[in-house]
Amino acid sequence: MRTIIAITLIAATSLVANAQDESAVEQTNGIKFDKKLVQRWKVGMTITAPAGPCAGIYGTATVPTDWPEQQVRLVEEDFSAEVKDVAYRTLDNGVKQMLISIPMLNPGQEAHAFVTFEVTRSSILGPDDPTQFKVPKRVPRDIGKFLAPSPKIESRHGKIRTLARELAKDQDSAWGKVESMYDWVRENVEYVNGPLKGALAALNDGTGDCEELTSLFVALCRANKIPARTVWIPGHCYPEFYLHDSEGVGHWIPCQAAGTRDFGSMPDFRPILQKGDNFRVPEKKAPQRYVAEFLKVKAIRGGGKPQVQFVRQLLDGE
Repeated sequence: MRTIIAITLIAATSLVANAQDESAVEQTNGIKFDKKLVQRWKVGMTITAPAGPCAGIYGTATVPTDWPEQQVRLVEEDFSAEVKDVAYRTLDNGVKQMLISIPMLNPGQEAHAFVTFEVTRSSILGPDDPTQFKVPKRVPRDIGKFLAPSPKIESRHGKIRTLARELAKDQDSAWGKVESMYDWVRENVEYVNGPLKGALAALNDGTGDCEELTSLFVALCRANKIPARTVWIPGHCYPEFYLHDSEGVGHWIPCQAAGTRDFGSMPDFRPILQKGDNFRVPEKKAPQRYVAEFLKVKAIRGGGKPQVQFVRQLLDGE
């Protein structure tokens, strides 16, 4: 009989409370939530043993969770009999993962673990008065970490810092500073699909995909002491930046670095998988730019490795 376990690495209740407070604020002075779209997403994995048996199988998969613009409801769990334990844990930036454990698979045997979520995602309209915003003089510790460099976001490199100062020097408002960096990245980095290079490489060679454009924009913001982070959705990413309103309340504001120009707004309805770009993951030694799926097997007999297929599938939407 499998068991379902709840694991929390960082206080999940505080994350939920913060999200609720942020949502309430952003409906007043900050961004505004517009249309809602309800979708059902299936997430999980199938594992097939090779010609020999394998034992001690452990896998993880990121699942959607609540954010101010997103509400998530678990509607179905589908675990094959081989799956003994299923756990959920929350990492430091609010990333939620499903963890599965399979004691043994016989040669050619297949196991699966799937969960289906109903995700309600709101599109975002920009603030009514962007001129009110200020660069925060002091930020909470959980926001301050988005001022530091991240993997492939080299915000302290001299070339990035010089460009950031140059782009901001003639701007009177915080909004104008951020928008000048945003427009520069879009105008000077040509969208070209390719392997991950990061912010500095995109600045040096002038090309990159959504990850490079987002990383360079985030790096420039951080170099100008403006917190910024990456938002990951299926097949894409975009940045958010953080400013204080006239009352000193902080707001996360999205923009579309690659694709249609959307500054301060976000029309995309794809579910948010995670926010951030510098994660501590127990299974990895180094900080991770993105929390990817993971599979580990303790023992394999007879050669070969088990085949794994990670699934993130849209089932339907309204």
